[in-house]
Amino acid sequence: MYEVTSDNRLRSLIVVGDRVLIRPKSPNDRTHSGLYLPPTVTEKEQVQSGYVIKVGPGFPIPSAAEDEPWKESEEKIKYMPLQAKEGDLAIYIQRNAIDLEYDQVKYVIVPQSSILMLDRSEDLFE
Repeated sequence: MYEVTSDNRLRSLIVVGDRVLIRPKSPNDRTHSGLYLPPTVTEKEQVQSGYVIKVGPGFPIPSAAEDEPWKESEEKIKYMPLQAKEGDLAIYIQRNAIDLEYDQVKYVIVPQSSILMLDRSEDLFE
């Protein structure tokens, strides 16, 4: 259920700019000694992790100056792609994340600069 498929509604979402849509991993609700932590404690940790669901196009690159002004120009915006890819495990700073809920599932949107590390394992969802 972490993937964008043709039959789910995540396919219609468009992430804008340098932002990344992440589905947070379920946090550990216990300490190492076995004590249960309330959800308010685990959600306020500075660093969180989750699965990258969708990524934006990246950073816009300014277009080069036209050297032949008589030619018709097509305004095509070019982007520098992001490092994050769909399916990666991202470790990100929670302070910069925007929480949202879509189809009764909790997601966060973070800028690329808030992602500290990516894990791109092939068997990540297994």
